[in-house]
Amino acid sequence: MPERWRIVFVCTGNACRSQMAEGWARKLWPEKVDPRSAGVLPTRLDPRAVRVMAELGIDISSQRSKHIEELAGSDIDWVVTVCDNAKAMCPTLPDDIRRIHVGFDDPPSLSLKARSEEDALKHYRRVRDELREFVMGLPRLLGKSDPTDTREPGA
Repeated sequence: MPERWRIVFVCTGNACRSQMAEGWARKLWPEKVDPRSAGVLPTRLDPRAVRVMAELGIDISSQRSKHIEELAGSDIDWVVTVCDNAKAMCPTLPDDIRRIHVGFDDPPSLSLKARSEEDALKHYRRVRDELREFVMGLPRLLGKSDPTDTREPGA
């Protein structure tokens, strides 16, 4: 089996979006991706993120929030920032780590104005599903069929 892409999904708190992206990558690409997640200001795993992922059979409950600096020294091929704040605050990375930015809405912020728990969960479900579509397209986006191929995407 070829080596897998080592991808770190980063959002501000490593509580929701990056955690869901990590869960999707584990589920959708177990043979192609070694996913991790981190934050620039980590907090705690969001229970609503855990809940909406579990609705689709993906258990992220054992994941934990961690600072991107915890992954220093790890072999990382790609850093994928999933929120604008994380992109702006992400520390300088070695030149050999490639970066992608795709901003997704922040379900916890959107749910502050929700009138009910169900209304709050609608935001989480929408972003969960958007993240799924993004993660589904990762091999195409990265422009490779073989994670050991070191050419730039599209080359």
